[in-house]
Amino acid sequence: MTIKNIIVQVALDFVDLNRAIKVAGEAIEGGADWLEIGTPLIKSEGMNAIRRMRELFPETMLIADMKTMDAGRVEMEMAAKAGAGIAVVMGNAPGATIRECVLAGKNYGIKVCADFMDADAVDERIGNVEKWGVDYISIHTAIDDQMSGKTPFDTLQRICRKVGVPVAVAGGINSENVVDAVNAGAQIVIVGGYISKSENAKDAVNTIRLAVKENKRIQTSLFKRVAHKDVRNAFMQLSTANISDGRHRAKSITGLYPINPSVKLVGTAVTVRTYPGDWAKPVEAIDVAKEGDVIIIDAGGTGPAVWGELATHSAMQKKISGLVVLGAIRDTAEIKKLNFPVYTKLVMPDAGEPRGLGEINVPLNISGIQIMPGDWIIGDEDGLMAIPQAESEISVNYGMDCLEKENRIRKEILSEKSSLGKVTDLLKWEKK
Repeated sequence: MTIKNIIVQVALDFVDLNRAIKVAGEAIEGGADWLEIGTPLIKSEGMNAIRRMRELFPETMLIADMKTMDAGRVEMEMAAKAGAGIAVVMGNAPGATIRECVLAGKNYGIKVCADFMDADAVDERIGNVEKWGVDYISIHTAIDDQMSGKTPFDTLQRICRKVGVPVAVAGGINSENVVDAVNAGAQIVIVGGYISKSENAKDAVNTIRLAVKENKRIQTSLFKRVAHKDVRNAFMQLSTANISDGRHRAKSITGLYPINPSVKLVGTAVTVRTYPGDWAKPVEAIDVAKEGDVIIIDAGGTGPAVWGELATHSAMQKKISGLVVLGAIRDTAEIKKLNFPVYTKLVMPDAGEPRGLGEINVPLNISGIQIMPGDWIIGDEDGLMAIPQAESEISVNYGMDCLEKENRIRKEILSEKSSLGKVTDLLKWEKK
């Protein structure tokens, strides 16, 4: 298949049919070839989602992402009678189920795609699946795996060399990496969030097509998942609200407030435990900290102050990213002028003494949140979040997902002069 014949398939992974229809219309206007009625939409709306899309887009290929694992004949029949042209069975489904899907497909005039999400199992299974007569094979990195930075491209390239049927690819495809998919041999590129969460799905499809046509990477700041080296930059794009939402409403650090609310704080923790008013270890921590770190001090939540203007100048010389103090600071007028991010419980003019008690880089517990050395600390006008180092990639990627979804919802509210409740069909989802 030539570059010109690459199929762009849009995955409509919504739970609300009305929102999916809006994106589908924009995507078709932008030149999308196929529409995928995503698994969340099928589970939410049933076969009615396919029927409605068939009414609205009678000439467009519709894919029912059934993710069939059993009852292959029944599910293929359902999808076909609802109006789908292709239905999806999982590549690791029982062999009998895949064979039943293929037979049902012949009976009801629907093609079958075998979807492989398990990269470890695809090589040993792929030969049989192709032999059983599927029409397409999809190499797919699951959303939850994408959040750990996984991609489908290595597996895709290997499988494209082995099979004769057209191969689709799904899993975080965007305008930067779609060329990797095509160059690896994919004939169908399945694009989800880059289009469905875009403020303008028509433009997003156009950009994907341009990237494919010119075989070049078109940069995007959203719709991509990051690995360890890009975590800091990604956290800078997110609000603490995004991060909390992405981790199932994770709790924030409470009881501290920002001296410079408009200045973002992002960095890895150098922790300090000291006695009230003893500023020796906080100052020593400046020499321990590296560029980009955040010094976080537990001074017992009381005064006297353990930090001031001179310590701030010292921290800025080391390019330290900010300060968090469960205790007191002073010289706030000067600190504000320096635009240095500081969160504190108390402000007072009187300083303590450098007695040298306490420890550096030990576990802390602030407002019920455990903080270990090296954990990520993120602060903005809403408050403070602490993210364990081991969870940083997952947390930032789920946070990005929340940000992207909100951008699309905001656009729908404003363009339709509507409300959040109406756009998201809130009444439908109230617990009965």
